[in-house]
Amino acid sequence: MTPVALTIAGSDPSGGAGIQADLKTFHRLEAYGESVITLITVQNTLTVDRVEVLDADLVQQQLDAVLRDIPPGAAKTGALGNAAIVRTIADAAASFKFPLVVDPVLFSSKGFPLLDAEGRTALIELLLPRAFLLMPNLSEASDLAGISVTDIHSMRRAAEILSTRGPKNVLVKGGHLQGEAVDVLFCNGQFHEFAASRIKTTHTHGTGCTYSAAVTAELAKGTPLPDAVARAKTFITRAIQWAPGLGSGTGPLNHF
Repeated sequence: MTPVALTIAGSDPSGGAGIQADLKTFHRLEAYGESVITLITVQNTLTVDRVEVLDADLVQQQLDAVLRDIPPGAAKTGALGNAAIVRTIADAAASFKFPLVVDPVLFSSKGFPLLDAEGRTALIELLLPRAFLLMPNLSEASDLAGISVTDIHSMRRAAEILSTRGPKNVLVKGGHLQGEAVDVLFCNGQFHEFAASRIKTTHTHGTGCTYSAAVTAELAKGTPLPDAVARAKTFITRAIQWAPGLGSGTGPLNHF
């Protein structure tokens, strides 16, 4: 049977992040990709100029249409925009029969807010308890856990704190650490570390979206979580390493 992966996220017209990056990643990792769009951005590799959040009922209708016809083997969330959409996804996730990966996108890579304050509260209170896997970067982990996350020790502590908020598993991404890029997975009460050499490049647009999409594709194929993360880590490292050099700013990865 063909594995199916669903992304619930925002649109990036430049193709480097959001829905577009997720679908490219699903395809490359041999999962059939579906999408529910939450917001529309006006952005490229240089700036984010505008964000329009869709009505929650339109997001709900998209999700209903997908679930009743081609239910996925795994799903992920990205930028959700506001509390109404977070609540919509959380309510639906209560009956999901597949793992949900939550990429808690609070800001774009350019610092543009992609989830308002009320939405952040809803994310913590309503969506995190529905997550099979939570995937914050260092900044998001610091914000959500309420501690400064700057090294492996604090990454482990943040993962433990966040696991008490409901997610079954937590992967704290260390892409902004000094030295090696080490990610820490807290799974079934045990820690796993995934390390890769740091690549000197400015082409990192959509890294978080692509990484979470890769994990989701692997979960849709039935890959156990630690192995799914390991495979996704290899994929994201190569995608950064072989970035095509497009755009005049922070360019996209090589999803192929």
